[in-house]
Amino acid sequence: MRKRQVVFGMIGTQLDAASGPGRWEKWRPTVSLGMHEDFQLDRIELLLDERRYARLGDTVGADLAQVSPETTVVRHDMHLADPWDFEGVYACLHDFLRGYDFRPDEEDYLIHITTGTHVAQICWFLLAESRLFPGRLLQTSPPRKQRSGDAGTWTTIDLDLSRYDRIAQRFKQQRIDDRDLLKSGIATRNATFNRMIEQIETVATRSKAPMLLMGPTGAGKSQLAKRVFELKKLKHQLPGRFVEVNCATLRGDGAMSALFGHVKGAYTGAGSDRAGLLRSADKGLLFLDEIGELGLDEQALLLRALEEKRFPPVGSDRDVESDFQLIAGTNRDLGEAVAQGRFRDDLLARLNLWTYRLPGLAERIEDIEPNLDFELERWSREQHHRVAFNKEARARFLAFATSPEARWPGNFRDLGASVMRLATLADAGRITTALVDEEIARLRAQWRVGSEVSPLLPLLGDALDDLDRFDRVQLEEVVRVCARAKSLSDAGRTLFAASRRQRTSTNDADRLRKYLARFGLDWERVRAVE
Repeated sequence: MRKRQVVFGMIGTQLDAASGPGRWEKWRPTVSLGMHEDFQLDRIELLLDERRYARLGDTVGADLAQVSPETTVVRHDMHLADPWDFEGVYACLHDFLRGYDFRPDEEDYLIHITTGTHVAQICWFLLAESRLFPGRLLQTSPPRKQRSGDAGTWTTIDLDLSRYDRIAQRFKQQRIDDRDLLKSGIATRNATFNRMIEQIETVATRSKAPMLLMGPTGAGKSQLAKRVFELKKLKHQLPGRFVEVNCATLRGDGAMSALFGHVKGAYTGAGSDRAGLLRSADKGLLFLDEIGELGLDEQALLLRALEEKRFPPVGSDRDVESDFQLIAGTNRDLGEAVAQGRFRDDLLARLNLWTYRLPGLAERIEDIEPNLDFELERWSREQHHRVAFNKEARARFLAFATSPEARWPGNFRDLGASVMRLATLADAGRITTALVDEEIARLRAQWRVGSEVSPLLPLLGDALDDLDRFDRVQLEEVVRVCARAKSLSDAGRTLFAASRRQRTSTNDADRLRKYLARFGLDWERVRAVE
């Protein structure tokens, strides 16, 4: 049984308008729908403003009845206060369709997009593309030469992309290209990682909500955040900048100023206004690595900035605005930090909508080989000097790199550093087995020396790399003493035993407190790390 063919359309206040016998010499798109021998119109749902165009509706209805007696014309009164107001037109058409009794088993539906303003045509398109209208688009065109009785041409457009293989293939290839971008072009083989990247690609292109990247140091959190920004930039979703900061480097009073800015005179040394990182990231992407290192005050203001897009700079009683997208990174368990009172549960709830854990190198052994090729290619490109392994050297390095002996504590960062050393030392652009053996011996020795994990790693995270070796050695000893001491004062007496004998009055606890504050640490935090 043939389905009834039903067309929805708006009366053309200009194109359909004509009167007198001469109107048949003019092509009128709505009337022409009933004039095609190869297009059977069973019903037209005609939308018009009855207060202004009732007479035109009468004429069009009568002429349709004359050329196509089998066509039923159903008129719907639709008043548009401003036909060029997108929001108003869309809402009006959306509400009309929601209230319509569609019967797709019995009828085929089309939207006549030749009439109506460009705004209305766009709204019809969106309603059909989103499947709020269960049908196709219908486009009519006038004949090349106007003459009585010529209906012109018609064509339909089905927005179901699955029906168009070549278009669907383009969309599929674009998604593959987008995922390659997120992976820096590396042909990764780890199935779990690839599935995660597929979802991140979907979320990145459809959502502006915060994203939380978890994983060990060197797992690639910063690089992935940059690639998300580049993807959104390519799709014209973020006109602003990519702004990155390691929160472990924001210490003391300067943390608030660095993030939220300050006004001139806010504190001693504030000689001029400072925009701050959040304002610098307006219309762009802000990557806060090691977000678990932020103080509670900074966390509270960051939460407000996320929810309201407004916040006050230090020293100001007036808010400023910044509409940024946030990606946060951490190698800590933020849930545990919440339980310990070091991280706000409401901020974690705001960040936890899209959370992804980046696996370390030990969990992605099959990806060592493609990453090895990527790092070597990157070095060659940056140095304008082609370097490659010989066959035996490559096999030997991969055998070691993928063995249980290879610890890679810094994950992909360590692998990249190893490749850089090999490429730099390669003579005539060839990495030999002798070079590989030397590098393997160096890595083994380094990992033996570093087998005792620094007590600073859980406290500073990636910021540990920014410390001078002198400060690192000194701070490690201070932290070890604090771990054994019963109190802040007890630790201070142990650390400053020699110098305190030379003074009549001492405050070892205050001296130690100030020393720890130089590195953004305090007694409670140091003692909390086992």
